[in-house]
Amino acid sequence: QVQLVESGGGLVQAGGSLRLSCTASGRILSTYTMGWFRQAPGKEREFVAATPWTSTVTFYSDSVKGRFAISRDNAKNTVYLQMNSLQPEDSAVYYCAARHSPVVVRTPSDFNSWGQGTQVTVST
Repeated sequence: QVQLVESGGGLVQAGGSLRLSCTASGRILSTYTMGWFRQAPGKEREFVAATPWTSTVTFYSDSVKGRFAISRDNAKNTVYLQMNSLQPEDSAVYYCAARHSPVVVRTPSDFNSWGQGTQVTVST
């Protein structure tokens, strides 16, 4: 079983940047996919970004494409989400997730392990 711990959330003004980190413990297999999701109050959890553990291919939702970037440091078992040009609508709890497959999907229920989440609040 993989354990995921997110960090890096906080309060930022509109137009600012934050970098989220997700450190994984336990056995990370090369066949895993790592993803970031977010959930705002009263809304469904939504896909943000994902990348297979051993690939440079990245996937983004349309709402964050061009502003957010997902990356990995395999030696540190850590996945990052660099968030630039943040807007109030980006405010949410951000979750890191692992999927036991190299096939990237965008459905939360297809991910097997989840972190506890980290709050991101963007003020106007």
